[in-house]
Amino acid sequence: MILSMNTPEKLFQAIPEIEAKIRYAFRDRSLLALAFVHRSFINESRFIVEHNERLEFLGDSILGMLVAEYLYRKNPTMPEGDLSRLRSRLVDGSACTGYIQKLDLGGYLLLGRGEQMNDGRGRESILADLFEAIIAAIYIDGGLEPVRRFIFDNFSAEMEALVRGPFGNPKALLQEYSQKKFHLAPVYETLEEMGPDHSKTFCVVVKMNNQEFGRGAGVSKKEAQQAAAFDALTRVANGHE
Repeated sequence: MILSMNTPEKLFQAIPEIEAKIRYAFRDRSLLALAFVHRSFINESRFIVEHNERLEFLGDSILGMLVAEYLYRKNPTMPEGDLSRLRSRLVDGSACTGYIQKLDLGGYLLLGRGEQMNDGRGRESILADLFEAIIAAIYIDGGLEPVRRFIFDNFSAEMEALVRGPFGNPKALLQEYSQKKFHLAPVYETLEEMGPDHSKTFCVVVKMNNQEFGRGAGVSKKEAQQAAAFDALTRVANGHE
């Protein structure tokens, strides 16, 4: 479930929940809170004057370095060009969005009212930036090793799945897989719609051959379906058919 966090007070109250989800306890919780402040929110707040873009900048570099090291050690004979392509796949916007959706953290974001009402347009980029901002917040608070644990303890299965197949468009790739294996298209079903009309969260299940293969959530049906397709592809790549 994605909560609706529209005030700094609610965000600070939820920090223990967030720490439990990311499995890291902050010494300076203001760093974690800052990671959830979108630029649009500070235009509507008299008290919050800093947003998460500087953290996102730092987190992007840290993520790229750790993933590059992971691929370098895991593939000792792979040429540089292939390593670069794999790194791009593991750290691009859609991958980072998938990681943050797995932990169900998007609903804690502090967004301006206009951004909340955009029906999900551009939300994937916001979620990807949140993921990188959290990485930077953990790094500043505790150093590199907690970041390494956060990334690889939580997302190793998703990274392995991405390494094994070109997940450029999860829905398109799942469609291709389903047609080849079952001679049927995947079926997406909306399980639940939560929240007010201007800030809904959709929960979706995807089925192939009348069997459930994946679930996903998002602020639009399209985003939820992409997340469900990503989940299904991850399970397929890991042999959970």
